[in-house]
Amino acid sequence: MKFEKFRTSIVVLAICASMVAAAPMLGASARADQPKEYTPEQLAEFVIAVTGSRALLSQIRRNGLERGRISRMTPEGRPEESRYELRFVHGENIEKDKVRIDQKTPQAEYTLVNTEGKVFGIINGSAFTPRPETTADFLSQQTHSLDALLRYKENESKLASAGKDKQQGIDLYVIDLIDKANRKTRYFISAKTFRVLWLEYEETPPDTSTAIKYIKRFYDYRVAQSTLVPYRTVLFEDGKQTMEIRILTVTYGVKMEDNLFQHPDQASSGGE
Repeated sequence: MKFEKFRTSIVVLAICASMVAAAPMLGASARADQPKEYTPEQLAEFVIAVTGSRALLSQIRRNGLERGRISRMTPEGRPEESRYELRFVHGENIEKDKVRIDQKTPQAEYTLVNTEGKVFGIINGSAFTPRPETTADFLSQQTHSLDALLRYKENESKLASAGKDKQQGIDLYVIDLIDKANRKTRYFISAKTFRVLWLEYEETPPDTSTAIKYIKRFYDYRVAQSTLVPYRTVLFEDGKQTMEIRILTVTYGVKMEDNLFQHPDQASSGGE
């Protein structure tokens, strides 16, 4: 038994070492061939390879459980802390995904669920219809995300080059992702590590006519089950920080019961 644990540890360390070694090699290639233009698809595949390879991501990150803290800024400018648990099951594409987030704030505990595009909320075991802006924000966290780039083929999204950039001394590749609903997300990728450093997008909230520019920055990348995960994400709205998410633990490959994503009315009636 001890030998098996030791051998497993060695395998994991070897995989992690190969990932860390691959990033500088890719970065060195980019620097050596600076005049060469990578296609958007090549850049996306580099990101996928550094994150953990397509096969590894498909196998390990098909479902998972994430726990952490969320800090939001209130309209009065004060931070409000909450705890969250995020559960997900990936379908063949984003339209078939199931996502559930349970949040506990100082004022309340509630749940939001997205089951194949249908969003509902739960409080004390009873369902409720979230406000339009809450639903829009919940869906945006999924459509404008790292996963959207990592799964661009499954989602049949299109990629386009937005050139190169350099900010704070960091060389960047910039690509746009346009999904099937014509939503665009711009990704800023380090030319050295091929990690996504941040993404940008614009959305017009429900019942308004003015678009808001969102910037989502990723920090503290760590290895989780042989894949890279940013443990800190900061969201800005029109230049103002409005939310910070810190992952405390993340576990992939967790079995998820279907009733976790089921509407309470269906569960009580025994419906499918």
